[in-house]
Amino acid sequence: MDAPIVKIDDKHVPLYRIVWVSDVPHFCGEPDCLHEGDYEVRLDVDDSLWTNAMERDAVVASLNRWCSDPRGEERGEERGDDSDW
Repeated sequence: MDAPIVKIDDKHVPLYRIVWVSDVPHFCGEPDCLHEGDYEVRLDVDDSLWTNAMERDAVVASLNRWCSDPRGEERGEERGDDSDW
């Protein structure tokens, strides 16, 4: 990954600002809702972006790459020493 930035709608967002990504599309039942069927990407400071399923999947994939261990080690693997962590 070159940079921890992802494009959502027409905005370039740093991945560290993303708090959570919805797994199901928005449905509130309000007749004037502008985000019916969109997926919410919740940002810090009580802000949200709305996107389609394809962009939502790209955001989740970017977060998974960004949060993975760059050495490829899994937690709990043998370290070859007597440490308990």
